[in-house]
Amino acid sequence: MEQNSAIQAAKTQQRARFVRESPDVRKQALIEATARCLAEKGAGGTSVRAICAYAGVSAGLLTHYFDGVDALILATYRDVGEKVAAAMEQAVADAGPDPRARLWAYLRSNFQPPVLDPNLLATWISFWSLNKTNPAIAATHAQTYGGGRERMEVLLREAAPQIPRPAARIAAIGLTAMIDGLWLELCLDSSTFTIDEALGMIEEAMNYVLQKPRDGSVDQ
Repeated sequence: MEQNSAIQAAKTQQRARFVRESPDVRKQALIEATARCLAEKGAGGTSVRAICAYAGVSAGLLTHYFDGVDALILATYRDVGEKVAAAMEQAVADAGPDPRARLWAYLRSNFQPPVLDPNLLATWISFWSLNKTNPAIAATHAQTYGGGRERMEVLLREAAPQIPRPAARIAAIGLTAMIDGLWLELCLDSSTFTIDEALGMIEEAMNYVLQKPRDGSVDQ
């Protein structure tokens, strides 16, 4: 009985803190609760009730800021994508002015925190499961993937101006697919290969792309 009272008191205190925060902070708290819910319960278990339980707030507070759970999941997808992109851009900025170093920093950042994270994989899987049934999620996925691929293409052409734009686009798609596959396997089972081995494969592929002839052909 005393334990239940303590739990209820903690929830009341958390709800009171939530109400006192600014609207932006409240929205972000709901987004973070949704990300945790998706990672632990999957898309099927993510409901208004479940999210509110994670956030420690009432359903009325959630629907005050978001038009239902679908809108909140979409906002969470965008938030997660923006955080990943920001981490990768920070890695590029920290690499300095050398174009090759900036490209390598962008590629390498996929295998460093906060991007390489099994919990992040669980959240992504929930988003992917909605991709075929939710047009808004599908559009956000296309925007997220397209933005990352275009950014890599720019960095490739800065590091190797001799690469024609069409070849740079194909190279960016190939490198992205390779990174995605290695990232996925490392998150699923880190005993398969090491991060250093993954980086070695990525670096070899990068060097191959940067050394391709001007016309985009491949030496035999």
